[in-house]
Amino acid sequence: MSITYNWAIANLEREVSDGYVFTAHWTVVGISDDVDPEGNPYNSGAYGSMGLERPKGSLIPFDELTQEQVVDWVKDKFGPDKVTEIEEALAARIVDQQFPTVEAGVPWQ
Repeated sequence: MSITYNWAIANLEREVSDGYVFTAHWTVVGISDDVDPEGNPYNSGAYGSMGLERPKGSLIPFDELTQEQVVDWVKDKFGPDKVTEIEEALAARIVDQQFPTVEAGVPWQ
């Protein structure tokens, strides 16, 4: 099984006066190359918000920011160990979807 992780930025909060981005709302979705019985890929996602410090020096103008830049800021602030931890948690949830160890329900209808 191979899983692709797609990191994205859902929203940014910024200062109006100078465009300083102080919060990034991020998402990540892990998508497996394995599919369920209906033919849909197994997947799992996570989201959160991260505060960002004001950078030293000049700011990148808000309208020139790219999603890739901000994703890099988020991942850099997390650090490689935390990024790996998040992605491994998504992978574990995908495995649980494929091979459930817990079920809910009642035996009667």
